Formats: sequence, C-alpha cells, structure tokens
Amino acid sequence: MPAPGTSALVVELPAAAGLLEAAVAVSPTLVRPGLPPHVTALYPFLRATKLTDEVDAAVTALAAAHEAMDVALGEVVVAPGFVAAAAPALQPLADAVCDRWPGVEPYGGRFGPRPPAHLTVAMGGSDEQNTEVTRRVEQLLPVTARAEALHLVVLTAQGWQLRLTAPLAAPAR
Repeated sequence: MPAPGTSALVVELPAAAGLLEAAVAVSPTLVRPGLPPHVTALYPFLRATKLTDEVDAAVTALAAAHEAMDVALGEVVVAPGFVAAAAPALQPLADAVCDRWPGVEPYGGRFGPRPPAHLTVAMGGSDEQNTEVTRRVEQLLPVTARAEALHLVVLTAQGWQLRLTAPLAAPAR
C-alpha cells in the first residue's frame, strides 16, 4: 500500500465496474479499495506537499488538450499477480502526462518510461485466482467506457481523496 501523501493522475471509467466486480467475486482482496475503475496516467505523481496551484493549472491545461472519448476495453493482460484490461486509446494522454513531468517515473520505473495504458482489474492474486478472474473478465469484454476527465487524487489517512477534476476537451465537431 502506498504511503499517505502519494498522489496519482487517473481517468475514471465507471462503466467498467463490472470488471472489478468479477475480480471481487473471486476474492475481495484482489481489488484495491478507494478508487472507482480507472486507468492510471501517472503513479506515483507528486507528493501532496508538492501540489500547488501551478500544478493544478498544468494538469487542467494538459487535460484540455486531449479530447473526451469512448475507451474500448477488449483485451485482457495477465502478468504474475496482475490482471488488467488494455486501454490503448488512453496511451496518448498517459504519454503526454509522462512528457509533461519527465522527472516522475511511472510506477517507480518498474514498467519502463511508457507503461501501456490499462485498467487494473486484480492485483496480488495467485495463478489460480488470476486464471479465474481472467475467465470471468473475458466473458464481460468488450466494454466501452467514456473518458471525460483527468483526476488528481491524493492518498490520505482516510483513503484516496479527489484534489482536482480536469475535464478533457469536448470532441471537435
């Protein structure tokens, strides 16, 4: 579990809740509490003590430079202790966030400088649990979820708290 004061930039995808429910049905411990289904643009982001009005403005401007969109979740990604749904439509936004804050390593560098955009479905499961989660999630795919905002969230002693909602731009007509 990350330490209080950690922040993250995420795109919530509430329409994907069924994917997390499938993991909870296997074991409630597989889904981290406190955030709705989401794709992480950058984690960890800045410490809470480093979040300023200027950072909020930069996040807002970055979000406004990207259009709101429907995100197709159609492929399951499995690694030891991890099940996710690929979210390639959000890769340009995640890459832009990483470009804007190049000194912040996504996931502490564990997955390289440009981790594939994904919605984490389950973490910390055994191989057997991951196999069952994968089976259940595959039955639910594809899912299309609307990405409308980039959220800056901060972990507090009470759990993840929303600091900022930065709307993505309306699609050009």
